[in-house]
Amino acid sequence: MSKILNEVLAANRDYVNDFGDKGDLPLPPGRHFAILTCMDARLDPAKYAGLSEGDAHVIRNAGGRASDDAIRSLVISYKLLGTREWFVIHHTNCGMELFNDEIMRDLLGSSLTTASLDEKGLWYDTGEGPGSHEAKHINWLTIKDQEQSVLEDVTRIRNHPLVPSDIPVYGYIYDVKSGRLIEVAAATEAGSVR
Repeated sequence: MSKILNEVLAANRDYVNDFGDKGDLPLPPGRHFAILTCMDARLDPAKYAGLSEGDAHVIRNAGGRASDDAIRSLVISYKLLGTREWFVIHHTNCGMELFNDEIMRDLLGSSLTTASLDEKGLWYDTGEGPGSHEAKHINWLTIKDQEQSVLEDVTRIRNHPLVPSDIPVYGYIYDVKSGRLIEVAAATEAGSVR
């Protein structure tokens, strides 16, 4: 077994020992809201949003983007599990700002191994092929401007035909240097109840 696997299983054993009555938590989130945010390891929604187990749905993906799958999750969260408010939270210093679709397609086209970033901020492939050209069919939802991407995602959610008009969708950027949530006012306005 790997060191990481051993650490995770040991941590789980400790968690189980202190699990208490968490097995009795209801399926719907107790605080009736959902957060769509980035998978970045520096973000801990439980801490920055004051969550405990059972409080909210947290949907995470690269960039916290409103992909089809993220919207699918939000719709299920509302329709079947009763969430009534949604947050889109991107963050400063996001890795999704470091490349674009063309770069990703080129890297995956040459090999499937992990790429590296040089001192000039340019990506290069460290492995040998074969790669895959399947990447050309994917919109990687990269980010050029955080405020603009939050606005785009909130607007995409608000305008989706399966999203009811009475769910407020708030737009924020998490500052990785301070931990502060910074409202993107235009996004929150775009996501307001209609």
